[in-house]
Formats: sequence, structure tokens, C-alpha cells
Amino acid sequence: VQLVESGGGLVQPGGSLRVSCAASGFTFSSYNMRWYRQAPGKEREFVALIRSDGGFTNYAASVSGRFTISRDNAKNTVYLQVNSLKPEDTAVYYCNVRLGSLSYWGQGTQVTVSS
Repeated sequence: VQLVESGGGLVQPGGSLRVSCAASGFTFSSYNMRWYRQAPGKEREFVALIRSDGGFTNYAASVSGRFTISRDNAKNTVYLQVNSLKPEDTAVYYCNVRLGSLSYWGQGTQVTVSS
């Protein structure tokens, strides 16, 4: 299993980014996918979930209405569109998949919100 995040960067408050996670090594279309984030000095926290078929999504209260999770099962890729960014959104963003009792993570992509 391999998860590779990309698309992070430095953005001003109020700005937007789209981060991506390319997956391989498992049947992508059969599994729910999640995004988490970890800010400096804080625990890793749940951000968003998308069901295997893309028909259901769920968000942390802190990002609901600003972030959108989506997936392209033909490309084995999950996305996180992040809008109206705030300094407190600064973190390393990770994608995650759970295969049975095992949980897999990518290396993360840094999103920094600063003027």
C-alpha cells in the first residue's frame, strides 16, 4: 500500500488549495478514504471522510463548509479542496486508508496559512 500526498504550500488567509493523495497497492474503489492533519505541537486530528463510492462524506466541525473531500476512482486519487483558509489550518495534511485492522498513512503535505 502506498499513499502519496501532494499540493500543499504557502497560502494567504482566505486563500484556497487543493491537496491530492494518489493511492496504489490496494483496490482503491472498495475503501473509504480519510484526511487528517497535524499542527505543530498538537495531536493528529480527523478532517474528512469519503465513502468508497463517493456517495457519503463527513467533516470535522472545524472545517465543515470550507473543505470538500472528493475522489476519482478511475485515477485512484482522493482530493481535499480547502477554501477560506485560516492560520489555524496550518498543518501537515495526511491521507489514510484502513484495510481491516491495518491503517496506512502517506508522508503528508504541508499547508501553511500566513500573510
